[in-house]
Amino acid sequence: MKLPIVAYGDPVLKRKAVDIDPEYPNLDGLIQDMFETMHNARGVGLAAPQVGLSIRLFVVDASPFDDEDDDPILKTFKKTFINPQIIEESGEPWGFNEGCLSIPDIREDVYRKPKIKIQYLDDKFQEHIEEYDGVAARIIQHEYDHIEGKLFTDYLTPLRRARLKSKLDSITRGQIKVDYKMKFPSLRRK
Repeated sequence: MKLPIVAYGDPVLKRKAVDIDPEYPNLDGLIQDMFETMHNARGVGLAAPQVGLSIRLFVVDASPFDDEDDDPILKTFKKTFINPQIIEESGEPWGFNEGCLSIPDIREDVYRKPKIKIQYLDDKFQEHIEEYDGVAARIIQHEYDHIEGKLFTDYLTPLRRARLKSKLDSITRGQIKVDYKMKFPSLRRK
């Protein structure tokens, strides 16, 4: 089932998410719905807060980057991350033009460290500690930020955010056209 994606301005996107346990209701169904929602919106990652749930869960599928990047891991990089914790970030920060399904039609260069070490549970609640670099690390960092209550726009300078304010306000009000289902904060209050 395709879930509506929560738009910029909704408080759930700025809230630090909570851990879940294996008894979380219909977790397998939620994960499947999140992958379907992400693929339908042509994204490479989707975090639970983006579908209105303040829980520490995100999914990634980097295969769309396979044609653009020579990193062979991207072709098969499809994973579920439950209760993740980034243990370490290292290297010299590098810029990459990021976008977000909750902030459609806005893309900005964001600087992040190129290597990470992350501890997480998979969809079977098996624990993993893994290292990633390059685009794979960046996708994880972006989705991880969502469960920490951060958006890529938080990394922009105050001047750049001020210049984007009218576009961001339009997204919050639902004055944007997207080809996937969204929930807009200002439309729910009416």
